Amino acid sequence: MPRFILRRKYTETSAEGRDSRIHVDLAHLRGLERVGRTLSLLPRQPARSVLNGRHGSRLRGRGLDFLELRSYLPSDDVRNIDWRVTARTGEPHVRVFTEERDRPALIVVDQRQSMFFGSRHAMKSVTAAEVAAMLAFAVLGQHDRVGGIVVGDRELVECRPASSRAGTMRFLQALAEANLALHADAEPVEPTSLDAVFEAVSRLASRDHLVVVLSDFDVIGPRSERLLGALCRHNDVVLAPVTDVLAEQLPDDLRETVSDGRWQALLDTRSARIREALERVSRERRETLDAWQRRFGLSLVPLSAGEESAVQLRRLLGVNRRTDHRSAPGRASS
Repeated sequence: MPRFILRRKYTETSAEGRDSRIHVDLAHLRGLERVGRTLSLLPRQPARSVLNGRHGSRLRGRGLDFLELRSYLPSDDVRNIDWRVTARTGEPHVRVFTEERDRPALIVVDQRQSMFFGSRHAMKSVTAAEVAAMLAFAVLGQHDRVGGIVVGDRELVECRPASSRAGTMRFLQALAEANLALHADAEPVEPTSLDAVFEAVSRLASRDHLVVVLSDFDVIGPRSERLLGALCRHNDVVLAPVTDVLAEQLPDDLRETVSDGRWQALLDTRSARIREALERVSRERRETLDAWQRRFGLSLVPLSAGEESAVQLRRLLGVNRRTDHRSAPGRASS
């Protein structure tokens, strides 16, 4: 089935002459660090955060690392007594634990051709890239390892979680390159299935990872649900569906020419048949994600390409903008 793209004309451009709502480069993504540093993906979330348990699973706390074995003191918790060592030595001993300092995060960013779509503020691919950058800087700021997978229609670029800034920059560089490669005249290819995406995640995040998937969740494969369920058993999984305003509320009088790079067609929402087909696709995708949330207890963080990325991410994570005096790099809203 041909995959069509709605063509829109934008006028806002970057200093290099690039429209930052259509494409983003590494400099733009690096400029989001100040916003990212104000965010937190730790288990303790603000009351307004969608990750605090009201709209999905709570982020699980880090585990405990064994630190040492020592003689029992009157102030110690008796539940930490190591009875085997106590029996062997004849004196009570306790096991001392410390909270793990590291919880790796894997950020999966969809940059397939289906994400190169935008009707109001930005392309979905741009929203996903910007949010991924902010989350990466948030994880780096809390001294955890962060890595990612950049999903394209031709390849997946895997970056293993690392605690270094250089590792984060490699991930963002791969993300910027994939974003800049998207264009309306791209040669049609078979889109990457979510089966391949979740398989790649399983290779890098076997257990105890925070996995964030930023995607429009196009092309759900026959094994996607089973693969996702396996990931959720051993990791914290956050699905962030990126939608466009047109998908959220289809206008009654839209007439636009759409193209898949080879063929063109007229999209006319005044036709009841066309409206029903488009609404059915969006409805079924939402229902699938809702079912996954109920079945696996994962978190859903909905994002819209019709609003500035930093504004909605702060709101979703419960960050009070009035107490955050560090603003995002300037970019006019539409």
